[in-house]
Amino acid sequence: MPDSTPTLHAAHPLPGVRHVIAVGAGKGGVGKSTIALLTAVGLLRRGFAAALLDGDVYGPSLPRLTGTENLKPELNAAGRLVPPQVDGLKVVSMGHLMSRDQAVIWRGPMAQKYVKEMLDATDWGPLDYLIVDLPPGTGDIPLTLAQTIPLTGAIVVCTPQELAVMDAVRALHMYQRLGVEPLGIVENMSYYVCPHCGHRDEIFSHDGARKAATELGVPFLGAIPLHNAIRAHGDAGRPLAYFTDADPAVIAALEDFITRLVDRLQQNEAGAKPLPELRITS
Repeated sequence: MPDSTPTLHAAHPLPGVRHVIAVGAGKGGVGKSTIALLTAVGLLRRGFAAALLDGDVYGPSLPRLTGTENLKPELNAAGRLVPPQVDGLKVVSMGHLMSRDQAVIWRGPMAQKYVKEMLDATDWGPLDYLIVDLPPGTGDIPLTLAQTIPLTGAIVVCTPQELAVMDAVRALHMYQRLGVEPLGIVENMSYYVCPHCGHRDEIFSHDGARKAATELGVPFLGAIPLHNAIRAHGDAGRPLAYFTDADPAVIAALEDFITRLVDRLQQNEAGAKPLPELRITS
């Protein structure tokens, strides 16, 4: 079969934004938006300037997860969008521009146009990291993002069971074929921690993502437990509470994920090759 991978156009950087990280998944229901939020909050807590773009046009959940449902982007003097903020985290989402029960019924080109406009029309900077929560799968928006801006890399989210890991592997291969470096795989809902007794139960199996990462030669970024505190803080829109108001074992797992990610990012940055110099001689 012929290679149908799209030819990438020249990507242009976003003013003031040093790095852009995509958070994607091969299928829905794996907690991708929660991981995107945890990534942004975790980096913010480590002293980095971070922001979130909700690229999941059809299921924008970040306004609820961040407690910014009632906030709207404003326009600055230059006519650019000023993102709502919570605890120092900038957030832009289709959910800020529509009612919570309104459905987005768009074909692919409209969704692509939204991603481009939100990227270009927003006053992001200065930022160390812009985290983009992508819709699940391997469709139009991930392709558009890779074609529109230079991505530092992509985080792929999955749950432990074999079917979810298979879909995550497909997503990872998509990024590789697009020339986007996989920063690693995160196993979400990796195990259940009882909030009363602390008992651990691996109800969805366990370590599927770690095994897949090893086989594919990409980093395993961590295992995030299934815990009531994560659900409660998401429903209540308390982003920082994930890292401060939960079982110590849960907080340790989140901090381990962020530490692994920061280490990976720093290794990549240290190993980045400088652009070649162009010398013109007469």
